[in-house]
Amino acid sequence: MDLILSYVATILVFFFIYNIFTVGLNIQFGYTGILNFTVITFMAVGAYVSAVFAMPKAVPGSGVYYVLGLSWPWPLAALMGVLASGLLGFIVGFIALRRLRSDYLAIVTLAAGTLLYGLAGNYNKAFDGWAGLFNVPQPFGSITNWTPTSYDVFFVVMSGLIMAVAVAFANRLYKSPLGRAMRAVREDADVVESFGKNTFKIRMLAMVIGCVFVGIGGVLTIAYITALSPAGWTSGETFVVWAALLVGGRGNNWGSILGSLLVAVVFNEATRYLPQMPQYPNLIPDIRNIIIGVLVIAVLWFRPQGVLPERKASFLELPRKASSNPTSSIDLAFETEVAK
Repeated sequence: MDLILSYVATILVFFFIYNIFTVGLNIQFGYTGILNFTVITFMAVGAYVSAVFAMPKAVPGSGVYYVLGLSWPWPLAALMGVLASGLLGFIVGFIALRRLRSDYLAIVTLAAGTLLYGLAGNYNKAFDGWAGLFNVPQPFGSITNWTPTSYDVFFVVMSGLIMAVAVAFANRLYKSPLGRAMRAVREDADVVESFGKNTFKIRMLAMVIGCVFVGIGGVLTIAYITALSPAGWTSGETFVVWAALLVGGRGNNWGSILGSLLVAVVFNEATRYLPQMPQYPNLIPDIRNIIIGVLVIAVLWFRPQGVLPERKASFLELPRKASSNPTSSIDLAFETEVAK
């Protein structure tokens, strides 16, 4: 029974974490059209930074190397990890978003992720190189004598509450004037600029907010599994997040959640129980990847807009604003243009 509960708890925790990843990417791509092809890099930065703030000093001569080691309480360490992801998003966005769009932007984000991946793996003194970090302190693990089952339940509740707050914020952002501006930039940045809006600032906000979301997911990931190495944040992990968003429906946070359920949970776990073939140990994992890929393609073939596509706003749903202020009149005209 304990094994079943642990398995269910693990599935729920990673479902909540992937929801946060996918909603963060949805703010970037679904809302604003930013092609971030290194989503998982921001997860790793949040995870690593939170870990080195929470872990004690590395023991000299142990062969394990990492920076800091400040033994901070988990909430403060988690906050530093989230801020680090947001800061990296700001740096990448400042370099890439000012002049680049579409495919060129995607290439820059992919290059940045590849650079950081190689740096983290080859520079041992930052985060212990290719071995990665392990024995990361669990959140509130020293407060009481947790049993494995009770701690799993606690982590499920905590990650679920964090996910609920993140989704509520994303939904609120979607309905806000900033959210409408983001979607307008996605549709036609030139039109937005003609209304006097700073499209670079709007895209930067979307980039940073999305990276903060992914950083939150990274903090929860390393806090739950207590370890992370570069092998855990390859481009394949970014593909899973993108597949979840596209299958669920870009621009729709509920679609993002459904996509996480289908791709990260249903497709992944259903194929886990394929019969093993000891004489061909690598065959079944490859077949699993093929099946998951075929399922993703099949969904997109029949529902290219996603299972739960974004519902376009109508003119009647726009806020009614009557003002003699010229600035307010421009905003109302801009929002009208967004709804078209």
